[in-house]
Amino acid sequence: MIEQLAAPARAVGGFFEMALDTFTKMWRRPFQFREFFEQTWMIARVSLVPTLLVAIPFTVLVAFTLNILLREIGAADLSGAGTAFGTITQLGPVVTVLVVAGAGATAICADLGARTIREEIDAMRVLGIDPIQRLVVPRVLASTFVAVLLNNLVCLIGLAGGYVFSVFLQGVNPGSFINGLTVLTGLGELMLAEIKAVLFGLLAGMVGCYRGLTVKGGPKGVGIAVNETVVYAFICLFVINVIMTAIGVRVLVR
Repeated sequence: MIEQLAAPARAVGGFFEMALDTFTKMWRRPFQFREFFEQTWMIARVSLVPTLLVAIPFTVLVAFTLNILLREIGAADLSGAGTAFGTITQLGPVVTVLVVAGAGATAICADLGARTIREEIDAMRVLGIDPIQRLVVPRVLASTFVAVLLNNLVCLIGLAGGYVFSVFLQGVNPGSFINGLTVLTGLGELMLAEIKAVLFGLLAGMVGCYRGLTVKGGPKGVGIAVNETVVYAFICLFVINVIMTAIGVRVLVR
């Protein structure tokens, strides 16, 4: 019983130890620029198509449903305000959570997990190469950078899709839609969305790296670690989203 409780505690402790080590070594030279650009391209490549496939129906459906409600109460002119507020504060970050955890973090875990079972990580340590600085730091920063880009992409898709559906399919006045974009959404909401994206990218990269470096059990263990990465990343990122949303409401809503 004690051992069953101790194993998760050790895993959590190991994760925070790696996270602290990663933050410490982010500022050390030399920075692995080539690894950073390669990982940025890899994560963006596996995340771009899922982002488009999820963002378009997700954001457009919400805007479409919101407009039906607004038309019923005679407030269709507020369509732009609702679309901008919902897309930037919630839909953008939530879609980013789904894609970063489901595609980006799993790709990182699979890559590092394969290196771990081939004993490449142990060989690096024997040669005096720190795998945290050499492999983890570039991947975490690349995940963060891509998460911010994806969040901005989802927000643009949501606003553009909301405009098209509202104006051309539901008869909302174009000028009213555009003027309403800044009624509820300002610089504070935009900054909150960017902070969420940064935290999502950092955490997803950390989870993927940690599970990849702690893989056991050969190729089967890599598959298990990838599945666990999705679950752990989803849980952590949704918790962060709830916390940041609550903080944003307290700070921004007066």
